[in-house]
Amino acid sequence: MIGILFVCHGNICRSPMAESVFSSLVAAHGMEGCVFVASAAAHSDALGEPPHRGTREKLAREGIPLIPHRARLMTAADGDTYDYLIGMDDWNVRDMRRIVGERNAGKVCKLLDFSSRPRAIADPWYTGNFDETFDDIVEGCNALLKHLVAAGKI
Repeated sequence: MIGILFVCHGNICRSPMAESVFSSLVAAHGMEGCVFVASAAAHSDALGEPPHRGTREKLAREGIPLIPHRARLMTAADGDTYDYLIGMDDWNVRDMRRIVGERNAGKVCKLLDFSSRPRAIADPWYTGNFDETFDDIVEGCNALLKHLVAAGKI
């Protein structure tokens, strides 16, 4: 079973959105027993908070079930637990590598690194654009799933 941890700054916008989108994709392809998915924060700003209203509303409009969630902080142990540690931007990646240390730093990447157009996913906390964030996350999640299937991991 492959473990995937999605990480963003506070674990209330992008990473729970990615967790929900990827979990929905996995279920749609009948691969639930092959992957376990979670999300976490790189910083403690919003610990214990539910997903942002914009994330909840966008997922509802798209018909994607929101994974039951409260923001939690990424830990060094996550580096051992998960096979893929996936951030949304360069700041997340930097923080994630610091958290998991050198031994697991190679597991860290950005979600859109799996796409044909690697780039950061903008934080809708600042931009207010949950539609753009959602589109980028869907692109990245589809590319990640394709990568895992092509690599024979699921």
